[in-house]
Amino acid sequence: MADFGDVISALGEFGLYQQLLILLLSLPLLLNPFQMVGQVFMVLDVPHHCDTSWIRAVGPNLTQEEQLNLTLPRDADGEYEQCSMYSPVDWDLDSIVAHGLNATQKCSSGWVYPSAEPPSLLTEFDLVCERTILNDISQSIYMAGLLIGAMFFGVLSDRIGRRPVILICMLLQGMFGLGTAFVPHFYVYMAIRFVVGAAVSGIMITVVALGTEWVGVSFRPQSVLIAQAAYPIGMMMVAGLSYGIRNWRLLEIVGSAPMFLLFFYIWVLPESARWLVTKGRIEEAKKLLQKAAATNKRSLPEGLLEQLKPEKQTKSGSLLDLFRKKHLRKVTLIMSCTWFADSFVYYGLSLNVTGFGLDIYMTQLAFGAVEFPGRVCLIFLLEWFGRKKVQAIFLMLSGLMCLILTGIPEDQPVAITVLAIIGKFTATTAFAASYVYTAELFPTVVRQSGMGLCSTMARVAGILAPLIIPLDQYHRAIPMAVFGSIPLLVSLSCIMLPETRGVSLPDDTGKGKTPAEKEKTGEVLREFSKSDTREDEADLEKNN
Repeated sequence: MADFGDVISALGEFGLYQQLLILLLSLPLLLNPFQMVGQVFMVLDVPHHCDTSWIRAVGPNLTQEEQLNLTLPRDADGEYEQCSMYSPVDWDLDSIVAHGLNATQKCSSGWVYPSAEPPSLLTEFDLVCERTILNDISQSIYMAGLLIGAMFFGVLSDRIGRRPVILICMLLQGMFGLGTAFVPHFYVYMAIRFVVGAAVSGIMITVVALGTEWVGVSFRPQSVLIAQAAYPIGMMMVAGLSYGIRNWRLLEIVGSAPMFLLFFYIWVLPESARWLVTKGRIEEAKKLLQKAAATNKRSLPEGLLEQLKPEKQTKSGSLLDLFRKKHLRKVTLIMSCTWFADSFVYYGLSLNVTGFGLDIYMTQLAFGAVEFPGRVCLIFLLEWFGRKKVQAIFLMLSGLMCLILTGIPEDQPVAITVLAIIGKFTATTAFAASYVYTAELFPTVVRQSGMGLCSTMARVAGILAPLIIPLDQYHRAIPMAVFGSIPLLVSLSCIMLPETRGVSLPDDTGKGKTPAEKEKTGEVLREFSKSDTREDEADLEKNN
């Protein structure tokens, strides 16, 4: 019986077919950053004050400045209060001018914003003063969507396949992303953002599995990281897009509609042939493998495909299998903690890197620029040093950078910024390494379930990270100490993980083949190669 890795070697481990597939997988990731960070640019703070037009009933000829002087209190800096006003009274204008107003209250008739400002989420839905929390809640709801999407679409992908899940998630992201541009209420906006978050999460984890399962052993990091390199490019594009388009509804349309341009994926995106084999759908797998071989200008021996059969012990996996098997339980627990630590330090640093001295658009551009080289250099590091060492070292370095930041005085902004950028680089690299490593550790039948569970832990960390930052009111070093200690401790547990560099992907939930079994399956391809060589020599002698 031929091993699937032998077939991939015969048709080409990273030929034109796989390269085109990685290109297809990278395009949705290019569009995902808008959904992840786009809201930041729609809720930019603008000057505002309470609507006090009630005084116009008794003083219609008042100038704007006179109206504000009479109806708004001032803060300690002499500026008008943004969230309070003098309580309305039933006096005439002369009495108000003579005695003034003293009693204050919260804004009762809404707020007034600069007329020159284009409409934003903040101004249209009054996300100011006591309503500011709605913006934070909406971000938490989006993160909850990412969490649910990771679990739901991870399991669904193992059941119905990688291709349909990607197509479903792309459709959901396009439809609901575009739908946010037409919401009448902010509560509707939050509900739609939940669905968008689930779709984004489904795309991110399924792309990893599909890209990994189509390439040879030595090209797995390239397949994942080249596709993911589109993500930081998308982050930089968001900065330019948001800078040029300040109307939030138009920005939503421009950021979400391009997903519909990928409708042709229905016809060109292939299913994972490896997944088809594990499901017993051998004929479908053979057709895809022959098409891949033809695209790569390779010929597959017919006998080799006939040898391609699912192992007798290979059966559909479930989420419970991740904990039933001892070796899978260890991998699941350690990688879940690793993803939690990756996300925890990543968001912790992202929310604390405020010392750039740049505006929000330049800061976003810098974030994307930092992430791109982190993913690219990882392609080489994983092959040179192996998955386990790279995962552990970069996770440890990201934690160390946070701990070092706790000892830097506040009056050293340059040093803080440099260390924070280094920490962001190492955190990004550690996070990207987790995608590659996790896809290689879990068997095909539960790969997406495992990825979904790990991604869920990352989303939990993303929700918790903003809650740690307010602890700086007790001591400025507490948040960075927490963000640094967790990845540092988790990095030590990575030592117990197996190395996967140069190892074939496991298909079932067993411990894998023995060395003798691997050697036996490896001889299948060599035997067909020898057979082809003998036939070629016989044809040559006959012609001569």
